[in-house]
Amino acid sequence: MTSIKTTTLISLGTLMLSGNLAFAQSRSSRPNIVFILADDLGYTDVNCFATRSTKAPAEKQFYETPNLNRLAEQGIAFSQAYSCPLCAPTRSSILTGKYASRLGFMTATAGSANTWYVQGLQPPAGFHEQDCYWSDKSIDPQAMLNGNTLIALPAGQPQDHGRDEITLAEALKGYHSAFLGKWHLGGHGSEGYQPHDQGFEELAYFDAGSSPYYSWRNGWDRKAKHFPLMRQPELKQGRAGADKGIDFLTADLTQRALDYIDIHAKNKNNTDKPFFLYFCQFSVHGPNQAPDSTIKYFSQKATKGWKGQSNATYAAMVKHLDISVGQIMNKLAEVGIADETIVVFMSDNGGITVGSGNGELITDNSPLTGQKANVYEGGIRVPLIISYRGKVKGGKWCDIPVDCNDLFPTLLELAGEPKPSHLIDGQSIAGLLKDPANKKGSYTRDTYFWHYPLSVVYKNPADNLPFTPQSAVRKGDFKLIFDWYGRLSLFNIRKDISEKENLAKQLPEKTRELFAVLMNYLEQNVEKKYWPTSNPGYDPATELRRVPYIDLYKVYKEGKDVAELANIP
Repeated sequence: MTSIKTTTLISLGTLMLSGNLAFAQSRSSRPNIVFILADDLGYTDVNCFATRSTKAPAEKQFYETPNLNRLAEQGIAFSQAYSCPLCAPTRSSILTGKYASRLGFMTATAGSANTWYVQGLQPPAGFHEQDCYWSDKSIDPQAMLNGNTLIALPAGQPQDHGRDEITLAEALKGYHSAFLGKWHLGGHGSEGYQPHDQGFEELAYFDAGSSPYYSWRNGWDRKAKHFPLMRQPELKQGRAGADKGIDFLTADLTQRALDYIDIHAKNKNNTDKPFFLYFCQFSVHGPNQAPDSTIKYFSQKATKGWKGQSNATYAAMVKHLDISVGQIMNKLAEVGIADETIVVFMSDNGGITVGSGNGELITDNSPLTGQKANVYEGGIRVPLIISYRGKVKGGKWCDIPVDCNDLFPTLLELAGEPKPSHLIDGQSIAGLLKDPANKKGSYTRDTYFWHYPLSVVYKNPADNLPFTPQSAVRKGDFKLIFDWYGRLSLFNIRKDISEKENLAKQLPEKTRELFAVLMNYLEQNVEKKYWPTSNPGYDPATELRRVPYIDLYKVYKEGKDVAELANIP
């Protein structure tokens, strides 16, 4: 590691000052933190969030999440929490407090991602060796070529050329930080970018987007390189840990979390170090696998089909994820540290409704529109619950919009750490835990950005064709979606959670205003290599969409009226 990470955060002595004095902690009384990050769990896959948005009680729903409901009763549930459209960008944002687009994390990639590093090549000027061009060649035609994406979080390695992102584990001074589960921030096994390079003890992990839920161990422990030209002697993609005799991955990882809590609870009188357990379940990401008995239970359940949710295997995966949360809550109580432990639960992106072009129904996000890998609410609005039993009275909802990059400064404040002295995008939401309506105005953010510069096979509700690159901004109640194909959609999210009424024509001034805000963010903060570009080989005669491609960014730079010239779905 270079010294960048250790010098950017300033120690303020034994009493750590924070923005909200109600949460100021001495080193000896700082809380433990358990952060559980689910994968691909939709907003309405959790009973209490589904009830909040549909009014249907839990017993009328298909999925079962009693433990997550219990966690919400103990803590604060956030009805308008946002993630990125895909998992790796959200993970980079949570760990750094920055927008993923500022970092360069545009999307999630499979192990076949062809970076300069895996090819054994030096990148061209302006590129990182962990940059790659990721595309789906089955999508044709493409008026826009995808932007590039970074796939490894800079860790101060020589090849990072001075970039050394400060992670939450490194910022939590005096904590024992451990990582468990899905990493997906390390260039698929690249040396120098794994959890231990970012401040974590590795309990068991895999640096990939997905994992089988049965017979996963050999894959996690593999040392043979997939790309022979990688400049490292062996693959560093994961470690399965000692065999615990559990054949289902979700349960295996949960047992490791319980063991970790046990060990640190027993040692709490021998050390003043609290712990930070970052537990990233692979569940409920595909492949869809779960114990047969649970699948059978849901296949016969009377409420199967509620709100379009009918996939019994997926329902079983949700159930076992919920069981995992319950076991962790019970363990914290059993070892006597429930009141001195913060529990955060969140999903990394919205639910996946239909698999990659195969027509398989996974879940249903309604009343939200869209799904994973797009910037509609169904892709980026996620369940978020924060419980701090010893300090915060639970059972309340916060309807203030918040972002995943807010969790970095929030947990630092709750831990009694100083505010970050380096640039971040997030703002602490600790004040909202005691003031969910934000009557005291402790949380001042009102603008949020998303950037997904890739075409993706999932179907756009505007035309039922593959999504073209998208960016979006939400400012106050209004959200503008910029489809780089040349379409603009403006929604009042407060009144229209389903994004059904496009107001772009009715409110051209608001459309122009938000487009300018979005373009200013992108121009100031996102490198052009991470922007989509016009395809010089594009043939409009082959276009399947009913409206022509319009380069709205060019229109904007020429000083023309984007609200007048855009296609308005």
